Amino acid sequence: MEAINQRTFRQEWRSRLQNPLSLFLFCLVYGSALVVFLGIVFLVGYILIKGIPNLTPSLFAWVYTSENVSLLPALVNTIFMAVVVLVIAVPIGIGASVYLTEYAKRDHPFVSIIRVATETLSGIPSIIYGLFGALFFVKFAHMGLSLISGAITLSIMILPLIMRTTEEALLSVPDSYREGAFALGAGKMRTIGRIVLPSAMPGIFSGIVLAIGRIVGESAALIFTAGTVAEIAKTPFSSARTLAVHMYAISGEGLYVNQTYATAVVLLVLVIIINLISESIAKRLGSETNNE
Repeated sequence: MEAINQRTFRQEWRSRLQNPLSLFLFCLVYGSALVVFLGIVFLVGYILIKGIPNLTPSLFAWVYTSENVSLLPALVNTIFMAVVVLVIAVPIGIGASVYLTEYAKRDHPFVSIIRVATETLSGIPSIIYGLFGALFFVKFAHMGLSLISGAITLSIMILPLIMRTTEEALLSVPDSYREGAFALGAGKMRTIGRIVLPSAMPGIFSGIVLAIGRIVGESAALIFTAGTVAEIAKTPFSSARTLAVHMYAISGEGLYVNQTYATAVVLLVLVIIINLISESIAKRLGSETNNE
């Protein structure tokens, strides 16, 4: 078996060497992948080298002061912000995608308008969402600089991402699954809830993971909506800063560069943990669906 694999590998390389265009494309693809990999390794390594030595117990104090520059209040606010945003955006995004995919006619003009609007909204810079949130939620709706204003703004910002990824995940489910459920007498709603959604759940979770990454790393939109108060939010209507805003605030002062690197390490670890948890949940749901 190994001899066959080696022979096949040699034949592929000979064919590539004989065809200059194929060799060029091969080198271009693998070279690009290598550049991306090295860039990620350099970025993560630089943050870890600069940040780990500056992780001190004072950074995890419960109360922020100008002496300890604690990141713990911002960490708690970040987790709370992510939960509130997902509670708002995920049901709306999945529900809209289910309607567009399973109920609406795919060639209907209304569906085309929604898809164009979704793609347009996904390309708008986050600072525009922040200005909209400041004008509408903070001023017009009288919510003030608060965690709920930032959460609603971020929900609008990640809604196109969740809708597009959920729609693609639903479209990837074979129509034979739906036809088989209908043949067994299942209704439309039962087919979607018991067959289509569980089969598409790994793809849906991938979109949610991307949305979480954008929530955790967002700063521009939250500065105008959630504020920069360095304490744990007592209520959803309290002003508070997240980790990304905390990094921006202390780095702008120029006095806490080492603490900024340490905060970046915590933020990086938080994103990795969230991704690992989401990936494990998606794999478990996928295996359960396959077993059923």
